[in-house]
Amino acid sequence: MRTVGNCERYWGQTVIMLPSLPELTSSARVVSLPLRQPFRGITSREALLFEGPQGWTEFSPFVEYDDIEAAAWLDGAIDFGWLAAPALFRSRIRVNATLPAVGPGAVAGVLDAFPGCRTIKVKVAQLGQVLADDVARVAAARDYVGVEGRIRIDANGGWNVDEAEHAIHALAGFDLEYVEQPCASVEELADIRHRVKYMGIPVAADESVRKASDPLEVARVGAADLLVIKAQPLGGIRASLNIVAAAKLPVVVSSALDTSVGISMGAYLAAGIPELDYDCGLGTAALLAGDVTSSPLIPVDGAIEVRRVEVDAALLDRYAASAERTAWWRERLDRCHAVLAGRP
Repeated sequence: MRTVGNCERYWGQTVIMLPSLPELTSSARVVSLPLRQPFRGITSREALLFEGPQGWTEFSPFVEYDDIEAAAWLDGAIDFGWLAAPALFRSRIRVNATLPAVGPGAVAGVLDAFPGCRTIKVKVAQLGQVLADDVARVAAARDYVGVEGRIRIDANGGWNVDEAEHAIHALAGFDLEYVEQPCASVEELADIRHRVKYMGIPVAADESVRKASDPLEVARVGAADLLVIKAQPLGGIRASLNIVAAAKLPVVVSSALDTSVGISMGAYLAAGIPELDYDCGLGTAALLAGDVTSSPLIPVDGAIEVRRVEVDAALLDRYAASAERTAWWRERLDRCHAVLAGRP
């Protein structure tokens, strides 16, 4: 738990003090990494990196998130930078390829960046597109991976229940592994899960875990068959492991379009989960056209290593954000640190 008054953090038997703001800012660097193609409306990914006793860590909540939500990401960054890794059950993590909402003609070019991946997560329900676009994209992905590959789709809560039911019927013929966050609310997830249960297609919850005031509600009410867990938004590796243990559901560890530093955090989380039956969404560094390390955590033979990432000073300089964006992120860091410290 977190006690705000004395700024202590309790993770199992581990107790640390909240690092001071100067401890965070002394090494802080803000980067803007270009993407290989637009992803959910953005063409570059901004992140603030800083170094703790355990190594480099990442604070990269999406820019539209308010300070309360973003503060959980800072908790996650501090967890990774200041605390040693938990007990690990594996040294490599099998990962899925992630396919943005591109046209079918662009599918192979994107997926070629994920060598050896047997699973493809296909983004669907993109604003401004229609179901026929999703069907064409999923069909191209199935052609690429073959009959033995795995296809999962992710709607990011973009459908209402009726739209989700219609879309799942239209896409079921492609042998879906599961459908991720087809609808936005927990109540809608429970409804669509009931409607499609006879089809044997599991429902996964992502936003209903990481953006919820109670991340266990979706499991408690039976609204999902599995959970998508992201370390940084949930307050770090240990907070995420507590959620996994309490939910008692299968999980997929995923990223939030992080740099390789953030991917490393997710890899350690995935390595710390005893049973990991699904390929994880930790291959997204392959979607970046630049990174902060000369040894990025990109898929090799369908997997990534579990290791800390050393940043490259030259790459930090090459991809440094503008002075204006750097000031914005530093001010955000200050505000989120104040949230964690309990200041107004």
